[in-house]
Amino acid sequence: MSTATFITEVEPLVLHFQPILKKLSDEEFYEFCRANDQWRIERTAEGDIIIMPPTGGKTGIRNSELNAQLVVWNRAHSRGRVFDSSTIFVLPSGAHRSPDAAWVSNERWQALTEEQQEKFPPLCPDFVVELRSRTDSLKTLQAKMQEYIDNGAQLGWLIDPLERKVHVYRPNAAAEILDDPQTISGEPLLQGFVLDVASVWN
Repeated sequence: MSTATFITEVEPLVLHFQPILKKLSDEEFYEFCRANDQWRIERTAEGDIIIMPPTGGKTGIRNSELNAQLVVWNRAHSRGRVFDSSTIFVLPSGAHRSPDAAWVSNERWQALTEEQQEKFPPLCPDFVVELRSRTDSLKTLQAKMQEYIDNGAQLGWLIDPLERKVHVYRPNAAAEILDDPQTISGEPLLQGFVLDVASVWN
């Protein structure tokens, strides 16, 4: 009986444009993403384009569970808007990022114009979550989480099912690492939100 491990996910493809081509403007990048809407695309602050691979089955289940819990909480409290992994945000640094889950307060969301809401929202979410898949580099995800905090996020969770750890990020503080937590609280930013992490591990 074979004991081979099948990898269903692959590393992102990074396209380096500079110095051969100019950095795409925000509008050009938006149109690029529309023309390639079958891909999940991000862009670094330096202008490199990152084509993200589709997720495998387990990651898809975990991400759905995560978003479902956040949506249920938000419906009960109506304090903001929840976004899934298909949403691209334009961070103050110029990077275009698509966290696995995100939340933006009503006040900040309503301050945007209709066009800004329709396209890639020009803000960093208040709360972001990245969910590590089996081929994701932990170091890369940690740098991405710090990027969110540096650009204004108030709370970030890096959920690592591989090691059953949750890395908690807040401004002006070192990341806190929780070992195999069963739940995690979003207080004080997300009042009343407690994520059932045990259901995400499965």
